[in-house]
Amino acid sequence: MVSLAASAEMTVFVAAVDAGNFSAAARILGITPSAVSKQISRLEARLGARLLNRSTRRISLTDVGREFYERSQSVLSDIDAAERAVGDASDTPRGRLRITASISFGQRQIVPLIPDFVSRFPDVRVDVLFSDRMMNIVDEGIDVAVRVSAPADSALIARRLAPDRRVICASPDYLRDHGTPAEPEELAAHNALIYSTVYSDTWRFEGPSGSRAVKVSSNFSANSGEAIRDLALAGSGIARLATFLVGPDLKAGRLVQIMPGWQDPQENIIHAVYPSRRLVPPSTRAFVDFLAEKMTPVPPWEQ
Repeated sequence: MVSLAASAEMTVFVAAVDAGNFSAAARILGITPSAVSKQISRLEARLGARLLNRSTRRISLTDVGREFYERSQSVLSDIDAAERAVGDASDTPRGRLRITASISFGQRQIVPLIPDFVSRFPDVRVDVLFSDRMMNIVDEGIDVAVRVSAPADSALIARRLAPDRRVICASPDYLRDHGTPAEPEELAAHNALIYSTVYSDTWRFEGPSGSRAVKVSSNFSANSGEAIRDLALAGSGIARLATFLVGPDLKAGRLVQIMPGWQDPQENIIHAVYPSRRLVPPSTRAFVDFLAEKMTPVPPWEQ
């Protein structure tokens, strides 16, 4: 039998592994980083085994930790399924469901899923609000927000959906005319298309030889990822964009990924966020589960 303390420790441990560090896990769980560290240390002491390798910026699983992580996921999934089964026996999703998402992600990734959702739950009426503004979902009566970040507000619950992976890319025509950079420093000789909501004119990387920061030159910036994508497709320069936005373009060859070994240290996790309540409405629970089903383990834009 899994005790309450053990399941709590498992929850914190799995959240830390998924988030990649204690601080990010703390934000997801609504607790402090020191509380995350103490829970995991207590778990390791109880098991008599080291589960994580710790560094100043990242954590990684030991061999024993990897096996425990996989088993913990299974246990927590069974607990979640058991709790849902009890609720589903008496609750049918129905009524109005208010969802919010950013304009780009909502239109490209959420809207295509809605027909399947409403066919499964015909008594639910979906109302989607597209906004790049960080809305107060409690004050504004939102049931579920899909966000490329974890909430700092402990009054909210966040369920991990998918990584927000970002790539450097350009059109084949641009690369033919200007060459293909192989190292971050070579970007200085190219025209960068800057998504100003996310990036400045200094682009940071983590790669095989450590961290790099490169100041790029640009003749165009915008607070719209769609606009940056359009100019990249037109051959106007090199862009840094999320794969949920350019995944199909990469697959079709309209854009080409550059320097795949160099990652964006700012990458986040896409979450379904909803208010913390003792009883979560069945329509909210159904939609969050539906999103998790569609986006894990590999989101559709990465397939």
